[in-house]
Amino acid sequence: MIRRRTLLVALALLPLTLRTALAREFIEPKRTDKCPVCGMYVFKYPQWVAEIIFEDGSYAVFDGAKDMFKYLFDLPRYNPEKTREDIAAVYVTEYFGNRIMRAEGLLYVLGSDVLGPMGHEFIPVKGEVAATTFMLEHRGKRMLPFEDITADDIPD
Repeated sequence: MIRRRTLLVALALLPLTLRTALAREFIEPKRTDKCPVCGMYVFKYPQWVAEIIFEDGSYAVFDGAKDMFKYLFDLPRYNPEKTREDIAAVYVTEYFGNRIMRAEGLLYVLGSDVLGPMGHEFIPVKGEVAATTFMLEHRGKRMLPFEDITADDIPD
């Protein structure tokens, strides 16, 4: 009887568990997805895509990490129904591998000569060696981990 009850509870919770698990996976931008900060169509810039996924499965997609950080630091302006606690995952496109990765754990180079769709950009790079190499090759001025970036770091 207890096993059956446990199974029924597990089955009842399965849709919620699956939705939460799926909400954390990167969602491929659609042709109609626009950056909520600048209004550009994101699909045109696959090498710069960044994304915030919320616990309810909704998402915001950006044409670069810079606009993603603008959105993140001013969530009440861009999405007043959401709070930072509603965020399930944050993704960016890593520069050297040109692959989607979790934003946490990467380093972000600022002040380089590499421009994104909206000009000066945060350049997400995996690992200190790669970030140092990028800085030397592209005249980067600073590198910061995700958790140390503040609104004051956002380039114009």
